[in-house]
Amino acid sequence: MDNYHISKTDSGWALKKQGADRASKTAATKSEILTLASEFLDGKTASLKIHKEDGTIQEERTYPRSADPQKTKG
Repeated sequence: MDNYHISKTDSGWALKKQGADRASKTAATKSEILTLASEFLDGKTASLKIHKEDGTIQEERTYPRSADPQKTKG
């Protein structure tokens, strides 16, 4: 499973594969990069960590949802 991160950059927001030098996708706003990331990761098995502007992790998502290793109720 590949790991991706959405982080704030000097010019907006970026989707970057962990360990990569360059961003896979960039956007001006966080909502735009979330849409692009969802489309980019469609059909892939990946973990996505969404960071806040201060760099802390806000949320983690698994693509596809069925690949999520944690089974929770509801």
